[in-house]
Amino acid sequence: MPLNSKKSKYVFILGSVLSGLGKGIVTVSIGKNLEARGYGVQVIKIDPYLNLDAGTMNPTEHGECFVTEDGGELDVDFGHYERFLGIQVSKHQNITTGQIYNSVIQKERRGDYLGHTVQVVPHVIDEILWRIEDRAEHNPADVYLIEVGGTIGDIESFPFLEALRQMQRNHSDVDVCTVLLTYVPFPDHLQEHKTKPAQHSVRELRASGIFPNMIVCRSDTPVPDRALQKIANFCDVPEKAVYDLPDLPNVLYAPQKLDSQGMGDYICEVLNFEEKSANWSSLDKLLHNNLENLSGKITIGVPGKYTALLDSYISVNEALKHAGWSQGINVELIHINTERFEQNPELVRELDQVDGILVPGGFGDRGTEGKILSIKYAREKGIPFLGICLGFQLAVVEYARSVLGKSDANSTEMNESTSYPIVDILP
Repeated sequence: MPLNSKKSKYVFILGSVLSGLGKGIVTVSIGKNLEARGYGVQVIKIDPYLNLDAGTMNPTEHGECFVTEDGGELDVDFGHYERFLGIQVSKHQNITTGQIYNSVIQKERRGDYLGHTVQVVPHVIDEILWRIEDRAEHNPADVYLIEVGGTIGDIESFPFLEALRQMQRNHSDVDVCTVLLTYVPFPDHLQEHKTKPAQHSVRELRASGIFPNMIVCRSDTPVPDRALQKIANFCDVPEKAVYDLPDLPNVLYAPQKLDSQGMGDYICEVLNFEEKSANWSSLDKLLHNNLENLSGKITIGVPGKYTALLDSYISVNEALKHAGWSQGINVELIHINTERFEQNPELVRELDQVDGILVPGGFGDRGTEGKILSIKYAREKGIPFLGICLGFQLAVVEYARSVLGKSDANSTEMNESTSYPIVDILP
């Protein structure tokens, strides 16, 4: 098909059934398929929460906050975008419900709506559409991937789904492809994949006026062709538009797993792009020269306070793993709750089993004394050590206490009345 360069191209990625299926990985996998065919991509993430950004959100509930080059404190998925796609994202590429309503209310107070009754339709919807179009205009790309957080049926997602419906219906100058990620469970007692959750999800999405172009099926194990065909039949999409994405040894295999089923070619067809063969040489080099031929293993201990959710330290985790892969070495990570060291300092000897220690960032005084015990142990035992953010600050505190004899040394964040404020909060 001829390339229609005059139209803006958008791919919306929606989730269903349950959260945590991997919309971010599906988003970047689609992006890699387009990049492999020579098309430039950028990403927008829509988060339906009322926070203005992710900067104030508890990492044990929402995962780590990803900080962008321009100072944005965004959702953890932006780390996947940058690592996978090799792009630099801006804080303006994250749209939250809080931002939308904050802007609409400010406009209403200024009188921008000229006395009209301000409503979700059209004012909130128009604000969503304007932000998407403004971002695409100021940071152009061949395709914009738009990941919509949450799942189909969430109350807070309705305005964003309506914005998508209106874009498809009212904007003749855009090409839109809608991708639905769904879950296909495999109950052990039945020993077969069940497609009904996927069918219900598509039915609910269609009730919103949105008809998916493609369906990606997540499952613990590969979904057989007969189940994929059933989903295609009952969800009214072509069989070639339903894809299986089971659990994989590494998420880096996901883009080619989907491309092997025809996703890359079909998404170009939907977007009216010229058909091109995919060039996977750079990813193949990483997968086959590095990941599949790791020659050694090292163990890195990560003493922290947010260990209840490993996504709390996902950028640290990924940086360590990628660094190891570049050297042909497998990196095993051990996350350690430092509050245990405070309750029983002898447990710090658990760090004898690691080859290196990385103490990550954090906020507040909970678990910090345990971090300091970890840092002291690393220094005294000669274990390779790196402190990041709060971890580095506490390394300075530990040195002041243990080596310089300033036993009361601390950060004013932890102790405002410390006699030796080694780290202070700037005005």
